[in-house]
Amino acid sequence: MKKILTQFTSLILTMIMILPFSSIKTSALEDSSITAPSAILYEPSSGKVIYDKNSHEVRACASITKVMTLLLVMEAIDSGKISLDDTVTASAHAASMGGSDIWLEEGEQMSVNDMIKATAVASANDAAVALAEHICGSEETFVDEMNKKAKSLEMKETVFKNCNGLDEEGHVTSAYDVAIMSSELIKHKKIFEYTNIWMDNLRNGKTQIVNTNKLLKTYNGITGLKTGTTSQAGSCITATAERNGLSLVAVVLGSATGAERFTDAAALLDHGFANYECYKPEKPKDLLSELSIKNGMQSTVKIKCDIDKTFICDKGMLDKISYKISYNKDIKAPIKIGDMLGTIKYTNGDEVLGEFPILASEGIEKMTFSSVFSLLIKAFLIY
Repeated sequence: MKKILTQFTSLILTMIMILPFSSIKTSALEDSSITAPSAILYEPSSGKVIYDKNSHEVRACASITKVMTLLLVMEAIDSGKISLDDTVTASAHAASMGGSDIWLEEGEQMSVNDMIKATAVASANDAAVALAEHICGSEETFVDEMNKKAKSLEMKETVFKNCNGLDEEGHVTSAYDVAIMSSELIKHKKIFEYTNIWMDNLRNGKTQIVNTNKLLKTYNGITGLKTGTTSQAGSCITATAERNGLSLVAVVLGSATGAERFTDAAALLDHGFANYECYKPEKPKDLLSELSIKNGMQSTVKIKCDIDKTFICDKGMLDKISYKISYNKDIKAPIKIGDMLGTIKYTNGDEVLGEFPILASEGIEKMTFSSVFSLLIKAFLIY
């Protein structure tokens, strides 16, 4: 009997080992598993929504607002408008902020670097306003820029009334919009130098700050990003993490407690990493380097295709991904640099993962009597 049981166990283990990995999948995440009223799990490169629970519900978002504030700060640094070494002087308005702050006094000065640190790590409302005023002259003008940026990112459910997230009538967003602006912020890799800080200090060691994102100490792969809590918004978080090249954004709005928001965010990220992986396509080896054209001063045109995206797909499905190269028929001159001459489409079964344009990398003139005559004259003179 013992021998039979041993053989049976061995058979079962062998069957499990030969099963394709894709057949062993974590079950879908149920809404009941996420206690928050509104949440989303989002892959920033592709824009794929992996999980959605009332993500378009319009809600207050507390200090998650500072994601947009920090995005505009990063853009101002990249453009050269401000630098990390600039000195920021706190106004009376900035110093008057309540809630989470670093107790700025009117006229007190700090570097842009320290103000960003205070905003990203300690969620300092006063530092956020001081940065806004430094960039635009006033918080009001800065908030106008925040709303313009939100519009350009197609954040349709967002209206900003301030730059720090203190409760204010009409200051609203959605989990979906937070995922979009979070994805935009993390394009600026510099921000991770701040959002990964657990504990630091300001004022030459006189003021200690501790990150409000407790996932930094508990979650594998966490990179940021921002927490927020007010009476209207509840407890909120936008959490970013990366494992094995897969980057995810989990947004949780309106949790009853701070602990619940962290639990929900971790559950969302766990679901994503357990069920999905990223695929970075390489340029196909059979992509031509040039295409034949008609009526041109040259018979061919050189082409290029920039494949600059990462796709997300179910785990164990990478070998199912295929591509198709399509070239335009009867390509005729004139051709300008950047003209679209075809596409490369990547698919996973019936799902289209992405499509990339094949572009002309040079301009080709149309053949005319005058152009041919001019060419002949030049050839004669050279000869």
